[in-house]
Amino acid sequence: MIRLPERFRAFFNNRWLVFVAAMWIQSCAGIGYLFGSLSPVMKSSLNYNQRQIAKLGVAKDIGDSIGFWIGSLCEILPLWAVLLVGALQNFIGYGWVWLIVTHRVPTLPLWAICILIFVGTNGETYFNTVDLVSCVQNFPKSRGPVVGILKGFAGLSGAILTQIYTMIHSPDHASLVFMVAVGPIMVVFALMFIVRPVGGHRQVRPTDDLSFTFIYGVCLLLAAYLMGVMLVQDLVHLSHTVVTIFTAILFVLILAPIVIPVSLSFFSEPKAPEAEALLTEPQKDEPGKSEQDATEVIFSEVEDEKPKEVDLLPASERQKRIAHLQAKLFQAAAEGAVRVKRRRGPHRGEDFTLMQALIKADFWLIFFSLLLGSGSGLTVIDNLGQMSQSLGYHNTHIFVSMISIWNFLGRIGGGYFSEMIVRDHAYPRPVAMAAAQVIMALGHLFFAMGWPGAMHIGTLLIGLGYGAHWAIVPAAASELFGLKNFGALYNFLTLANPAGSLVFSGVIASSIYDREAEKQAHHHHHLQQNVGSIFSGMLSMDDPPKCEGSICFFLTSMIMSGLCIIAVVLSMVLVHRTKIVYANLYGKSRT
Repeated sequence: MIRLPERFRAFFNNRWLVFVAAMWIQSCAGIGYLFGSLSPVMKSSLNYNQRQIAKLGVAKDIGDSIGFWIGSLCEILPLWAVLLVGALQNFIGYGWVWLIVTHRVPTLPLWAICILIFVGTNGETYFNTVDLVSCVQNFPKSRGPVVGILKGFAGLSGAILTQIYTMIHSPDHASLVFMVAVGPIMVVFALMFIVRPVGGHRQVRPTDDLSFTFIYGVCLLLAAYLMGVMLVQDLVHLSHTVVTIFTAILFVLILAPIVIPVSLSFFSEPKAPEAEALLTEPQKDEPGKSEQDATEVIFSEVEDEKPKEVDLLPASERQKRIAHLQAKLFQAAAEGAVRVKRRRGPHRGEDFTLMQALIKADFWLIFFSLLLGSGSGLTVIDNLGQMSQSLGYHNTHIFVSMISIWNFLGRIGGGYFSEMIVRDHAYPRPVAMAAAQVIMALGHLFFAMGWPGAMHIGTLLIGLGYGAHWAIVPAAASELFGLKNFGALYNFLTLANPAGSLVFSGVIASSIYDREAEKQAHHHHHLQQNVGSIFSGMLSMDDPPKCEGSICFFLTSMIMSGLCIIAVVLSMVLVHRTKIVYANLYGKSRT
């Protein structure tokens, strides 16, 4: 029998506990997705126009995407300290914004508030980095599901925080900003000593597949429950008691995954791990590194010498032809008949540095396809509050919650279905990104038309498509350019988000909205003068102009739809260019 203190020690060092704690931190790490609810509060309190709100949105997107220094910080500081730095940034940035919005401190210039938004939102990049680094090290053979689930919870955090805000039932809308400032730091304080690498390679068990299935089930149930609750709250007026019960059930679902580490630590007998040698075997191979390098050079020669038609053969025949050619090259190199030349750079599917990737057309195809696809989706997320108000919806929080839920399902589904494409058919993963961009183009079309129910359908399509990008792109980048420098490659690709937001939201959407709002304001002013209500018109001149009707975002949405079509073309060009790469990577597993 194992004593209770040893059980608790095993529980604290269980990698599933780390994973669950990381999920809980991620559930409040997507505060950027709440900007659609925060922006109307700041717009009315600070008397901003749509162009100024768009600048705040760009500052938020930059803060959410830039974190090059955090990887180095993780090597210098313990991970709990990195989490604490992020939590303090979030608290200081949004805490100060709350003080300004509630007029407890003097109002700052727009550029200063942009800095506060940047600092506050940048805190969540610390959460993402620590959670992903810890869990990928703890689950070295399950990186895909781990990253998808963690990124999914970050996308779902907007809906979770909105439901908590609904339960608080505060008449002061600025309290949402206060909750964004205080909530993450409370969660991080509670969990920051748990999230860390714990030697996960020694904890691989046959029950891992069952545990991941349970987690996926909880994720789907959580998304379905939140969607149902949001729709009920939107259609039916509920008492505060019922809303509190709904929120309590939400907390139960979020806490449910703790069952896995508890059962493994307290209700199961320890078993011999299956993957004890996962890290020791590569260490044994280290002395033979020069032999491995020679083999890689021979493989480079094979790539140069093999006929192009070899890549089009069935996988089994292709492997035989390549093996035969490789044997001939080995023999020729040994006899001095040929001189093996060193490669100037890696081939696709091998490890690239960032500088090596930047000169590859495939990398820029991924970047610009992501910029057009996710940038257009982020434009909708940042302007969702104004879009819903322009179409006559007063409760904008419901759409922020809905797009958060669909974003979550898009990340889960995008990773799952793109994995089926590459595993079952050895077909390039970017084809799934092209499908997601087609869905987004339809979503923008619904927003442009302003038909009945267009907000609900458009939110569904944009959320699914946008979320799928962030499950597909990291996996595709790691397949084409390797895992060794994946952090630098991924951080560079994430710059597509603020770049797209800067152009699409900060320039296009805001300019068109303000132009339409000014047209409507002048029209109303002339009407008031005609009826002699000049005085009442003067009273409303200080209010920021508001636009009403589908015309406010019609042109913007049509432009975004066209950009998504261009992104589809770029993705399909990438698919055509990488067919042979994916056939080599995954074709062998199908034979």
